[in-house]
Amino acid sequence: MSRTTATADAEAITTPLETPWQRFRRRFSAQRAPVVALCFLLLMALVAILAPWIATHDPNSTSLRSAFAGIGWDHLLGADDIGRDMFSRLVFATRVSLQAAFQAVALAMAIGVPLGLVSGYVGGWPDVAIMRLVDAMMVFPSLILAIAIVGFLGPSLTNAMIAIGITYAPYFARIVRGATLAVREETYIQASQQIGASTLRILRRHVLPNILSPLVVQATLSLGLAILSEAALSFLGMGVQPPNASWGGMLRRSFSFIDQSALNVVTPGIMIMLVVLAFNVLGDGLRDAIGRETRTGK
Repeated sequence: MSRTTATADAEAITTPLETPWQRFRRRFSAQRAPVVALCFLLLMALVAILAPWIATHDPNSTSLRSAFAGIGWDHLLGADDIGRDMFSRLVFATRVSLQAAFQAVALAMAIGVPLGLVSGYVGGWPDVAIMRLVDAMMVFPSLILAIAIVGFLGPSLTNAMIAIGITYAPYFARIVRGATLAVREETYIQASQQIGASTLRILRRHVLPNILSPLVVQATLSLGLAILSEAALSFLGMGVQPPNASWGGMLRRSFSFIDQSALNVVTPGIMIMLVVLAFNVLGDGLRDAIGRETRTGK
């Protein structure tokens, strides 16, 4: 055995094993794009929290003298058709969009995760009934189903988030069911059953913690889709109602005056694109950092 090989073996023996968190952090930090996406999203969250202090104007304050004002010190990104400051409205719309997305995904998880756990762990007729319901909901495009629900409940941001949460719940149910089916066959689950642990305790203490990886990835990706869906509903007049600011609502109003000020259409569109892209890139990075397929290679 060469000296180099012996030294490497000695270092491998003396080097402490990585904890799961350390392994995840090393893999995630090695990916430049997801790290940049995470920093951008944290910046957007900071903007949403500090919106009243960052905005230079009242987002709903109008001034016909400033209608379609160009970029300048008074209006950093110009003004809309009734003189509202576009920069201030973009800042407050960031708060609305992020809050709406998190509410929608939280509702989707609250509905989909329990259904997926019961379907995957219990099996039998509950599994068949839940999966047939999920299949029936997934037949319809998510946006069309959301429009139908909002049309029934009435146009508002709260109803739009309820609609988006309901339409995304089947995807969480399917992912949780698949992960639960795999975990259910593990030895520690069978041992818990043999010692008389209740089903609820097994699901809470053993199954759920071991299916968090795909759940976190799906939640991250769904946040981007929820922002896109909220913008689409607001663009159609079924989400955030005037005069409150939202990226979709700003697009809708500015689109009617695109000849007078194309910038008013471009800026909210860019914000939607960047935030949705950041969530997608972050989701891909999380999947690569915690996915089972990477554990044997690194």
